[in-house]
Amino acid sequence: MKRKFTEFTSPGKVKVKSERIPEPEKGQVLVKTSFSAISAGTEMLVYRGRIPEHMDLDSSIPDLKKGFSYPLKYGYCAVGEVVKTGSKRDLPWTGTRVFCFKPHCSYFLADINELFPLPEGISDREAVLLPAMETAVNLVQDAQPCLGEKALVLGQGIVGILTAYLLSGFPLQDLICLDKYPLRCRWSYSAGCSICLDPGESGTEQALEQRLQSNYGTQGADFVVELTGDPEGLNHALQWTGFSGRIVVGSWYGDKRSQINLGGNFHRNRIQLISSQVSTISPGLSGRWTKQRRMDLAFQKLAQIGPEWLITHEFDIDDAASAYDLLDRSPEQALQVILRYQD
Repeated sequence: MKRKFTEFTSPGKVKVKSERIPEPEKGQVLVKTSFSAISAGTEMLVYRGRIPEHMDLDSSIPDLKKGFSYPLKYGYCAVGEVVKTGSKRDLPWTGTRVFCFKPHCSYFLADINELFPLPEGISDREAVLLPAMETAVNLVQDAQPCLGEKALVLGQGIVGILTAYLLSGFPLQDLICLDKYPLRCRWSYSAGCSICLDPGESGTEQALEQRLQSNYGTQGADFVVELTGDPEGLNHALQWTGFSGRIVVGSWYGDKRSQINLGGNFHRNRIQLISSQVSTISPGLSGRWTKQRRMDLAFQKLAQIGPEWLITHEFDIDDAASAYDLLDRSPEQALQVILRYQD
């Protein structure tokens, strides 16, 4: 039998190929994939060839512990069912629905310790959003929202919307989101933001200044979560963060460069810049939090939001090139794009 997989062959080019399905060894299982999700952030940087060559694709995921070069398999949002085990000891895993950080492939091998069983009530289609929700959980934990604060989230892609959803559960004074695409703004309201503004509109800066002022002489957001994927977004974050405020940078810019204005508000306002990356647990939490605990929380939050409404497009694996082309050329039309696998 053959399995199908995607492979990036050069910038902007992806092919669907096939190869023989491998046999699991002891401690491994074979998973038949039902769905996998395409990351519109990191994965599209890989697709476009915008990854620094000296860096691993992801040092925390075994399949991605390698430098960036074409051709390559990529992806980290796979959901399916265990159909075969490498030893009799692991037979109880057979038939289990699981999530795994694996590249796009119709059948994949995984070590037992790489699997996350799906809880009851979570569909396969919903489970592909687990990495996005885990990232949102990580961002909120790093932001450490406090009672009565004013929060600003820049960028309302899938991670931005899920971050807004989590923040809407806190007793904040205001939750402001920015995105240039009307479709994403509509979803942002559904996720619980107070207001979503287009940063390119002429009245946005004035509206922000009004909302970020207080009756006590202070101004600016208490914290900003930067998720635009554009390093210029960091300049906007610096502009709108208040005295002693904090900026949580969740974007990975790849090899993109921009001049960052550190000569204005940043120095005199004692602004904190916090790098937030989901591959690790914040040192301040690592004594109490583990990867499994954070994943369990992400599953709980997925069940609460019921995220299927955030999936805008579904493509068969054979038509994967169209999925990437949509995200590359028409990002205003899509939020979460997934791939489905059929025999």
